Amino acid sequence: MGAAAIGIARQRNLFGVVLLSGIYSFLMATVLVVLDAVDVAMTEAAVGAGISTVLLLGAIHLAGGTESRPIHKPWLPLFVVVVTGGMLVYGTLGLPAFSDPQAPIHQHVAPSYLKEGPVRTGVPNVVTAVLASYRGFDTLGETTVVFTAGIGVIALLRRRKPRHKYPARADGDGGEGAK
Repeated sequence: MGAAAIGIARQRNLFGVVLLSGIYSFLMATVLVVLDAVDVAMTEAAVGAGISTVLLLGAIHLAGGTESRPIHKPWLPLFVVVVTGGMLVYGTLGLPAFSDPQAPIHQHVAPSYLKEGPVRTGVPNVVTAVLASYRGFDTLGETTVVFTAGIGVIALLRRRKPRHKYPARADGDGGEGAK
C-alpha cells in the first residue's frame, strides 16, 4: 500500500494514477477483510476501486491524461500534511491495544447493544439493528451523501451539444444576420 501511495504521489501520467488508486483500494479492502470488517471491505472495493476508477477514467478522457507541473514547490502543503499526520499518529498512542477486552467500548456500549438491541428494535441481527435503528439517521445521511456525489459526478461528466443561437435553414443560410 505504501508503494502504491508513493507511486500515486510521484506520477504525472493520470492514467497511471487512476490505476494505482484502484490497486490501493483493493489492497485496503483486503486489509479490511483481515480485520473482519467485510461490509466495509465490500464498500471499499465497490466504491473505491470500482465506481471511482470508472469515473476517474471518464474524467481523464474528457480532460487529458497528463498533469501539468506545478509552478512552485509545494512546501506549505507538504508541511501541513506532515504536521497533520504527526498529530494523528500522536493521537493513536493513547488508544487501547487492538482487541483489548478491557477497552471502554467493550465495557459499556457493546454489551448493551448485544443484550438490549434485539429487544428494543425487534431485529434479531445485532449488526442490522445497530445500522438501521441506532444509527438510522447516520446511515440515511451516508446514503444521501453518496447519492448526491453520484448525481454531481454525472452532471459534471455529461457531455452536452452546444446550442446554436440561430437554427440552420434549409436553403443553407445559417440564419444569423439574415433578414
